[in-house]
Amino acid sequence: MRRRLLGALVGALLLTGCSTGTDAVDVNNGGEFRFVQGTPAGEVIPPDERAAAPEFSGTLLDGEEFHSGELDGSVAVINFWGSWCAPCRVESPEFQEVYAEVRDQGVQFLGVNVKDTDQLARAFEDSFGIEFPSLDDPRGEVALAFRDYPANAIPSTIVLDAQGRVAAVYTGSVQQDDLRAVLDLLMAEEG
Repeated sequence: MRRRLLGALVGALLLTGCSTGTDAVDVNNGGEFRFVQGTPAGEVIPPDERAAAPEFSGTLLDGEEFHSGELDGSVAVINFWGSWCAPCRVESPEFQEVYAEVRDQGVQFLGVNVKDTDQLARAFEDSFGIEFPSLDDPRGEVALAFRDYPANAIPSTIVLDAQGRVAAVYTGSVQQDDLRAVLDLLMAEEG
């Protein structure tokens, strides 16, 4: 009985130590937890149900600074990837193909590289011929900005409409045809 009581007390103290103090992490977003489920393949969130994407910034793999405001006014694809991610090795070259098809129509793509060194991330982009920019986000700050959306799985993709609202969310890899269908729908909304 004493051992169980002692074990429970030690466990409680450890949990208390991890969740208090000035450096504690606010795990429930200020008391509010909101989770938006990923959208099925090719499905777009209805315009009246879309929420504005959060602002974020960082350094691109080429060393340039980037702010999410650069995506304003454009349909945009934000893809969270890592060189160590097997599905990313399939998805990234396919995203490059779609990007090459739609970039002249004003659609922007932004990769968000997580947990890679700069050297590994650039080697990945070079080996797959990726031409769209990627943020270097080793600490997951951009995913944290999208805390209301399931962007913490790798790969994950968030598609924004031209008004900067989240229009589609994918956890896991996205097929080219699904991505094209979503982009076609969003570009048609602009017209």
